[in-house]
Amino acid sequence: MPTDRSLSPLIAATTHWLTRAYPPGGGALQRSLAEAQARQAVTLAAWLRYPTELDAQLVALSGPGGSHRLDWITGADAADARAVPDEEQAQSAWRTWVDEVVVSWAACLLGAPALAVAAHALASTERADTVAVAFRRLTEPGEDDRHAAALLRHPDLLAPIAELHRAALLERLGAEAGAAAEAAAGPAA
Repeated sequence: MPTDRSLSPLIAATTHWLTRAYPPGGGALQRSLAEAQARQAVTLAAWLRYPTELDAQLVALSGPGGSHRLDWITGADAADARAVPDEEQAQSAWRTWVDEVVVSWAACLLGAPALAVAAHALASTERADTVAVAFRRLTEPGEDDRHAAALLRHPDLLAPIAELHRAALLERLGAEAGAAAEAAAGPAA
């Protein structure tokens, strides 16, 4: 099973990308709640995407691909183009660790808590030998969680990113789990 250390650069960069693309409103508490939800979604998506230690080591060696297409879809590349030249390299270096598939899967999980429950059940089965991790903010978001991450959980805003690799996530979850989660979530985002 992958260790968090193997996937930590990918998880950190991908979480950072999500919270920049769908920023929380309000103060420090709202930012923390939104980041916690994004990190839980990204961690779960990364565990599903890279289920073995070998998978995690291979992505660490080869790199996940970066955020170029995601930036283009969300318009984030326009904001980086306005950056000061000295800051541009520092601002874009972390983007090379963003994994497009993990972002898409995390967007699916954030937009549909029922899908997150199915994903958590599968990951818990596959990672039974690791410490149990609670994903309550992702699978059972409270009112504060929803308010803090209104953009991050908005199905219409997430749709362009979530649809990129939704089919692969549903395939990974298995026909029954994916269909049950999709039915519980209602119409496609």
